[in-house]
Amino acid sequence: CAARFARPRGVLSPLPARCLVTMSAAKRRVVFLGTPAVAARSLELLLDASAQGGGGFEVAAVVSQPPARSGRKMKLTASPVQTLAEARGIELLTPASAKEEAFLARLDELQPDLCITAAYGCFLPQRFLDIPRFGTLNVHPSLLPLYRGAAPLQRCLEAGDSVAGVSVAFTVLKMDAGPLLRQEERPLVGDEQEPPLLLELFERGTELLLDALPSVWDGSCAGQLAPQEDARATKAAKLSTADAELRLEQLSASEAHNKVRAFAGWPGTWTRLSICGAEPIRVKLLQTRLGLPEAAGDPPPAGRQVALAAGGGALRLVCGDGSLLEVLRLTLPGKKPVDARAFWNGLNGRRAEWASAPPDAAAAPEHAAASAPPEPLAAAVGAKRQRVEVTEPPPPGFTWGGKY
Repeated sequence: CAARFARPRGVLSPLPARCLVTMSAAKRRVVFLGTPAVAARSLELLLDASAQGGGGFEVAAVVSQPPARSGRKMKLTASPVQTLAEARGIELLTPASAKEEAFLARLDELQPDLCITAAYGCFLPQRFLDIPRFGTLNVHPSLLPLYRGAAPLQRCLEAGDSVAGVSVAFTVLKMDAGPLLRQEERPLVGDEQEPPLLLELFERGTELLLDALPSVWDGSCAGQLAPQEDARATKAAKLSTADAELRLEQLSASEAHNKVRAFAGWPGTWTRLSICGAEPIRVKLLQTRLGLPEAAGDPPPAGRQVALAAGGGALRLVCGDGSLLEVLRLTLPGKKPVDARAFWNGLNGRRAEWASAPPDAAAAPEHAAASAPPEPLAAAVGAKRQRVEVTEPPPPGFTWGGKY
């Protein structure tokens, strides 16, 4: 028999109780919620597992944020999850908010046994959480309780952590605070960039979720749940365009390198470069690594000069604290990405130096809050998609919706 659990709004009943629900042998009904490409990959894995008879479930409906304007022409574009759901012929719901009465009524009609979320990007009210019989499971790309919030992997890489990871947790009203069903670490070597690593973590998280589903259906998950330690919780602030600026006079090479890795998907990273003393331009740094000042036969450049490393594989520059940063790939305004050698050849012997921010430039606040990226949410996990046109002009050399 199926059971519903009534509880006061905002008060969590013990989650093991919902795991003790028993069901018939019929396939359980799952509703999936997600928006960006990484969520579409999770949905694809779930659909494939269901088609092969694994997990004892079927995807009854898919929920995604509504189409948003993206690209250079700001065309209304469906999310990757919506595109996949329509291609597979699955019922699709695209409410502007998960609080919408019509949406909640339809969800109640669907009578889901379980909801699964992956980078959905909308707050889920208690009324939503009360509907699925077994609750709601979320795939979150961090080692919860670390990095709760909108940009967990980006903030993990920015901090230079030696390990990342993914968690599968039950959803409660408090953000990313529910008990953990599965969790797995992913050691980092220091050169991983956010987009491919994020996809890897969502794939692995979905595999962990699928592995745990039998324990959810038969109730044995009750003995596997681990409560989160709120005292260890950290926040993963939403990304903003201010995060893209690299002020090399204020950063070490390690800090700059980690920002390039973390923001490779969005908003990207840029710094100021002056060629032959001309007005500085904004150059996007696509890939970097830490340099070794003591490298034999390859001394660091003087002052703020940019030099080509021995072998031609990188551009070398000394940051404000004296540490050495090497740039492997970059983009000049209005140009295509190039490697270090191609950029150096294009200088034709001209001198290049990195430049400080002008004195009147506003300081880039750490983890500043700002509107979400205008393109469909693909990197900023949990950030809400924009449904209106962006009026703020992009930084020179950038285009809204561009891929960097």
